[in-house]
Amino acid sequence: MAEPVLYSFRRCPYAMRARMALHISGVEKEHREVVLRDKPAAMLEASPKGTVPVLVTDDGTVLEESLDIMRWALGKNDPEGWLDRQDAELLEATDGPFKHHLDRYKYYTRYEDADPLEHRAQCLDHLRCLNERLEGQPNLCGEQRGFADIAIFPFVRQCANHDREWFEGAGIANVAAWLERHVTSDLFAAIMTKYPKWEPEAA
Repeated sequence: MAEPVLYSFRRCPYAMRARMALHISGVEKEHREVVLRDKPAAMLEASPKGTVPVLVTDDGTVLEESLDIMRWALGKNDPEGWLDRQDAELLEATDGPFKHHLDRYKYYTRYEDADPLEHRAQCLDHLRCLNERLEGQPNLCGEQRGFADIAIFPFVRQCANHDREWFEGAGIANVAAWLERHVTSDLFAAIMTKYPKWEPEAA
């Protein structure tokens, strides 16, 4: 049976969370690093929508959503019990409204009439909710890291890195400490390995 194939892009937060779940699960895979301006035909054939991550599983099933890839990998092996620490409402708020405002804060020139400060304020509302959740506990669903933390922190990292001075002064110390723990973890370091652009072998 063929080894699963992951199409990924190192800096994509969706791909980051998929890679972390695959890594912690210990599932063996072939990593194919994609250059987004030059997507390989094999990826587009598997997933015409052309976004990463894409996982072609060992039985040929194509998973095009990062949360589905996370759940597939953890369904194979979940050594830290991440699947026990999900929060559907929090995930929906992050992937939906927060990501909507984050894009218009960070990439406001791509959106007509987008006011980056207004969208940053909307991002902060969500970060304050996370900050409240983290009061008295190191992770979003308790003492141990879980699915929610791994699925959400890459997007908080993206927001923080856009204007670090603003983020550090935003009054969300719990979020800042939580983010720092995750971005300095061995897990995150392991999945941020740099790969060369994948090229198909010549026929």
